Amino acid sequence: CSLTFVFSFLQLVSLLLIGIAAWGIGFGLISSFRVVGVVIAVGIFLFIIALVGLIGAVKHHQVLLFFYMIILLLVFIVQFSVSCACLALNKEQQSQLLEVGWNNTNSARTDIERNLNCCGFRAFNPNETCFSDCFRSHQCQPCAPIIEEYSGMVLRFVGGIGLFFSFTEILGVWLTYRYRNQKDPRANPSAFL
Repeated sequence: CSLTFVFSFLQLVSLLLIGIAAWGIGFGLISSFRVVGVVIAVGIFLFIIALVGLIGAVKHHQVLLFFYMIILLLVFIVQFSVSCACLALNKEQQSQLLEVGWNNTNSARTDIERNLNCCGFRAFNPNETCFSDCFRSHQCQPCAPIIEEYSGMVLRFVGGIGLFFSFTEILGVWLTYRYRNQKDPRANPSAFL
């Protein structure tokens, strides 16, 4: 019963990821198809993994449960590492990371300038192109201070949520291990798995 709760929880998270990506595209908050594609791909991957685990639990299939357990453990390790990295970044590291991201993506730069009403990263240059409304009046402020204000809060939020979900995943690994080593009630009572 508790194992099916973990599978359902994982399916809910995967559907939530797919829904948030679709919502971001629908409302024009995100125009980068790479970002949305990655989020949707991760959601589909998690959904398939949860489905494999659910089928393995219902059929008491040892091989499916083993692969589910291993893949969920790998997802836990990646998610735990990323969550800890998000929580451990200081202001200077955040600033460097944001500047690298700003210099390497044009679509994200366009979205940021349009949504935050700013131009340029560290300084406003009226000779460059900008997609913000303030560009017409040439009184834009640089985007770096605005982004840095939001980035710390977002990194703490994402790190905390990721840490919470990573511990639910390790609970799923433990429950799968326990369930996998139980005797199948439909099998021969004298046979052990």
